[in-house]
Amino acid sequence: MSMALELVGIHKSFDTFVALNNAHFRVHWGEVHALLGENGAGKSTLMNVAAGLYAPESGTISVDGRAVRLDGPRDAARLGIGMVHQHFKLVSRFTVAENILLGMPADTKARTRYRKRLAQMREAIHAQCQTLGFEIDPDRRIAQLSVGEQQRVEILKVLLAGARILVLDEPTAVLTDREAAKLLETIRLLASRGSAVVLVTHKMADVRRYADRVTVMRSGRTISTLAPCDVPEAELVRQAVGESVAHEAPLPNVKRMRAQPRLLLQGVRSTALRSGTRQGQPALDGVDLTVHAGEIYGLAGVGGNGQGELMQAIMGLLPVDDGAMLIEGAGDLRRASTVDRRNMGIACIPADRQALALAGSLSVGENFAIGQIHAGRYGNPLWLNYRRMEADAAEAVRHFDVLGVRSLRQKVSLLSGGNAQKLVIAREFDRRPRLVLAHSPGRGLDVRASAQVHARLRAARDAGAAVLLISEDLDEILALADRAGVMVRGRIVGDFSTPMDRLAIGQAMVAHA
Repeated sequence: MSMALELVGIHKSFDTFVALNNAHFRVHWGEVHALLGENGAGKSTLMNVAAGLYAPESGTISVDGRAVRLDGPRDAARLGIGMVHQHFKLVSRFTVAENILLGMPADTKARTRYRKRLAQMREAIHAQCQTLGFEIDPDRRIAQLSVGEQQRVEILKVLLAGARILVLDEPTAVLTDREAAKLLETIRLLASRGSAVVLVTHKMADVRRYADRVTVMRSGRTISTLAPCDVPEAELVRQAVGESVAHEAPLPNVKRMRAQPRLLLQGVRSTALRSGTRQGQPALDGVDLTVHAGEIYGLAGVGGNGQGELMQAIMGLLPVDDGAMLIEGAGDLRRASTVDRRNMGIACIPADRQALALAGSLSVGENFAIGQIHAGRYGNPLWLNYRRMEADAAEAVRHFDVLGVRSLRQKVSLLSGGNAQKLVIAREFDRRPRLVLAHSPGRGLDVRASAQVHARLRAARDAGAAVLLISEDLDEILALADRAGVMVRGRIVGDFSTPMDRLAIGQAMVAHA
């Protein structure tokens, strides 16, 4: 197989921080090449160089055997390089078709009317969706789609732009087992037809089943490139993190002693539009849910079935038209403001940490302290005690092992995904929450970061908190939950206790759809 993309001796730094140090990577036409490494190892930075988003200080880039210079993403696109980023680059107010058309080359002849181009794009989206097995309405606005659906839009955007070298950053992180398998089979099909696919992932099963080769990175350097079937999984983990990572054994099959329900929802209904593809269906359609103190309740389901809206309703961000929402010791949540709910001890870890949990333009210290400013811990908004803010933030960064923090005054947007997630958890757990709402907490995290985040959720449970874990990753549900349900079309169906039957949960996810 001939070389599709080659990066040699790539060096990239940000101020004094060296992100890439003599890194190299090669992918051939017709292969799926996985890229492994911890969050902050340099994987995304290296692929951003390949996509023309970053200019390296040194090193060479070759496409199809010819050295090239990329002065921006358009240069990369003209060479057939397309990247699907972990954090989506979509305009929330635009429709699916408008977003994809926005990324297309301009009509240089200026003869095709915009409406005609949009109609042609709708047809192209329908055709591509049939090939990939996606269900995406071209006329839906991005703001109305779930995280998983937005991921699929990004994939459609790259493919319809004509990319033959595809870089996919955690493409299956928000997909169900069935969706992920179908997508990865499609990726294999694209490779078999001659495309080159770079799969940035932390799922070892995906690497071993679908990748022809794997390159491991650590601390900005390329460690090795090998065939995944040639080495044990434990060796791949060791190369990626530099040491073995301990995994907590599955919970024993014993019935936990539970107090009164910490969270009780009865017949909760919201007629707000659900973030799915079927118009006219309520976001929440009679939700019954009980979460006890000292347990993790897992809520599985395909994206777009009301999981995000359920979290918003509990936090007071989505109007509830009917039903009861009770929290132990505080009464009916429906009468409480969002600030009141946080004062009741509710912590929230949303699926999209960059958009909903962090302010990228603020510093690490400010992002940590913002959860306590309204409570007066650091003075009042007109006079803040920055010394105390930074002291608390420094302790949290140390205690929760948030790496990559060179200064508490650096922008939080410079943190890798896993470390940003750990900062969110440090802030939310700062006041020892009574109820934790966690949506896809391990999404896009490497083995070590995911294990640390999961350990924090278990520790919160063991300290007496009730944890509602919403995840589209069945592995995450099975690893953490004491009990589980499945959400379909705004309702919770099924009730599962440990040990859980993966197949039964999966069947419940599709049987009621």
